[in-house]
Amino acid sequence: MVSRRIESVPRVLPAAAIGLLAVVLAVAGCSGEPYAYTQVSGRVTYEDGSVIPAARVKVTFVSQAPPVDKKIVPRPGVAEVDPATGKFQTVTSHTYGDGIIRGEHKVLVEALSATNIRLPLVAPEYANIAKTPLRVDTKDSPFEIKVPKPQAR
Repeated sequence: MVSRRIESVPRVLPAAAIGLLAVVLAVAGCSGEPYAYTQVSGRVTYEDGSVIPAARVKVTFVSQAPPVDKKIVPRPGVAEVDPATGKFQTVTSHTYGDGIIRGEHKVLVEALSATNIRLPLVAPEYANIAKTPLRVDTKDSPFEIKVPKPQAR
């Protein structure tokens, strides 16, 4: 018969673990993000309700919230639209699926090929932050974003 001697483990380990947990929670609670995010969804179509016939449709939400300072500015949110339905569910600004900053946004809509080349299926002003007429407010989600069909040439 073999006897084993069990030595006691110092009680410092649990205290250290609790201290580490407290630091992790404090850092997580103070991420430094000055803006509040909210999840939004919606649909992007032509004015007649038909979907934009592109391999990819990208929607960008540009917050109109003022910057905190020169280094801390609101990040835009980006969503990929389902080309079959025109719907989008997941918008990412900072981390995947976090949504967009609460409040008003200018909206950009781009129709893209499978290789990310911009297609002339949406008027150019809808992809230009200075010219886009599209605006939304997060309190109005889910959004119905409509763009005119391009003129036949």
